[in-house]
Amino acid sequence: MVHEYRDRIYIRKDVILKLSEYGELNQSKLMSYCGLNNVKHKPIIDEMVEKELITRFEEPWGDKKIIKYKVSEKGRAIFQEILEPYEVLFPRGEGENHDGNK
Repeated sequence: MVHEYRDRIYIRKDVILKLSEYGELNQSKLMSYCGLNNVKHKPIIDEMVEKELITRFEEPWGDKKIIKYKVSEKGRAIFQEILEPYEVLFPRGEGENHDGNK
């Protein structure tokens, strides 16, 4: 099995990109669409919430609550001013698309 390594900056960019694309996503869809492991990568998501790049909120669903995320204005600004130019300067490996997959 081949494990691809993705720098944290690209993980953050992918999270903001997916949330911008879909508006808001629940935690499991966000992790799935970004190709992240909930146990391994949840601290990155939590850090993004802490730094106000994305917003975490709960939505009632029957007797339970669903955790959802959306991009904050600060996250959009960081994406446009830093993350997009960073990837132009330091593109991901050749043959890799913007989802981090070959």
